[in-house]
Amino acid sequence: MQNNVHHVKLTDTVAVAPQIQTEDLAAIAAAGYQVVINNRPDGEAMGQPSSEEIGAAAVAAGLEYHYYPLNAFNYPGSNISAMAELFDGSRPVFAFCRSGTRSSNLWINSRSLEEQDKARQHAQQLGFDVSMSLR
Repeated sequence: MQNNVHHVKLTDTVAVAPQIQTEDLAAIAAAGYQVVINNRPDGEAMGQPSSEEIGAAAVAAGLEYHYYPLNAFNYPGSNISAMAELFDGSRPVFAFCRSGTRSSNLWINSRSLEEQDKARQHAQQLGFDVSMSLR
């Protein structure tokens, strides 16, 4: 992956990252990821690539693309069970938002109730603010 694509592996098959660019998708695919989840709403910042642009680059790189935008008002979204299926699937997942925080909190909330405390502690040890997952 290009040096400017910082990501953190939450598990062997789930990574989260800050905002990516369209040119990063080929490197993400080359790194073995098969699914990309965009948790950042379009238009959140000037110069941010749109979901449509990221999705087209993902598909061109042979990746499955999901747009699941989250903010403080709609977190954790309307279909967390679908996100849990993606995170728990056999295909490696690369999720991103502005900083990786929303994506890591979504991963925590997609765990079973029994697993959430352990997942929260793990993400916190990796440096993420996990306060969203406490809702």
